[in-house]
Amino acid sequence: MDEEKKPHFWKGFAVGAGVMFLIAGAVFSVSNGVLDHLFYPENAGDLSLAGLKTSRKLSELSNVINYYYLDDIDEEQVEDWMYKGVMAGLEDPYADYYSKEELKSLMESTSGSYKGIGAIMTQDKDTGEISVVKCYEGTPAAESGLLPGDIVTGFNGEDTSSLDLTEMVNEIKTGEKDAIELTVRRKGETEEQTIILTRRAVDIPTVTSEMLENNIGYLEISEFDTVTLEQFQEAKASLEEQGMEKLIVDLRNNPGGNLSTVVDILKEILPEGLIVYTEDRYGERTEYSCDGEKELTIPLAVLINGESASASEIFAGAVKDYGIGTLVGTTTFGKGIVQRIVELSDGTAVKLTIAKYYTPKGNNIHEKGIEPDVEVKLDKELEQLITIPKDQDNQLQKAIEVLEE
Repeated sequence: MDEEKKPHFWKGFAVGAGVMFLIAGAVFSVSNGVLDHLFYPENAGDLSLAGLKTSRKLSELSNVINYYYLDDIDEEQVEDWMYKGVMAGLEDPYADYYSKEELKSLMESTSGSYKGIGAIMTQDKDTGEISVVKCYEGTPAAESGLLPGDIVTGFNGEDTSSLDLTEMVNEIKTGEKDAIELTVRRKGETEEQTIILTRRAVDIPTVTSEMLENNIGYLEISEFDTVTLEQFQEAKASLEEQGMEKLIVDLRNNPGGNLSTVVDILKEILPEGLIVYTEDRYGERTEYSCDGEKELTIPLAVLINGESASASEIFAGAVKDYGIGTLVGTTTFGKGIVQRIVELSDGTAVKLTIAKYYTPKGNNIHEKGIEPDVEVKLDKELEQLITIPKDQDNQLQKAIEVLEE
């Protein structure tokens, strides 16, 4: 072995092993009082990342790399990917590891201080395929020619097959470069095309509303963000002032968002009782309830589709279980699990699935979705339109028909 070549790489692995132990601790500490489970014999088969066997293997591996590897080693990068590998090994499509820089970017992207392209995207939990769900008018996405249904195969020259959508969105929102290059494959086409977008400040309200004919209020929620409750309250109050007698809530293509936000919005329409509850690996249950003081007393229809996920499904599930409205559209996405970001002692973090959620009647809809009361598929010719005229929107028209009946 070259005497000039120091075993510097092992230092990185040693730090990594220590942090990975902290990961295990964080997993168990997400619920009060469950840290003690780490020390009981019945958990001897649980994940152990700081044991002697692991340390020896990492030491051996670092020696091999230091001796044989041709190029220079970016220790920080190798460490980060080691931790990402641990999270990938859980086979949880929603689990991830965030370096300090990635965590900072993630926090910025959810704080409202970011640029964007004005598109909603989704990632298939089985294939990892990323596709465009919606493009907003007057945004870089719509202006560039990006269309709903486009499959994103490349992002800034990188193959998206191994890319997490969260990382991609964070980079779009908070990255240093304003020029975004997407490689897409359009529905029905085999050849790919490259689309260049210039991101900019994009102000898209999460709630839009208008009064339709016959005093039917229409209220669309694009996601459940921290500002959505106030926007929902203002929109609902405005429709009521205009004489609203019936209401349509449109949750199509809504990927979800903040649990507390959807709970607070449901308190604006539900009767007294349970809204949703979560249950962790230890059977510990957390309930979210409504006092019923603002119960909606007018006919309600809720539009849903295959891209209505997570918090949207909490909304739809509660409406269905209480029977206060009619679900119209197609079966929802089927994400009935809860994730939590746990910050580690060195400023990095991990995201883990920590619980399942259940509708008021105790239904877990994970990988099943919520079926509509009235099934209506969107007409094919409308699927790739940026904006669908309301008089041509066959799902919306069906919801209006249901309310008028």
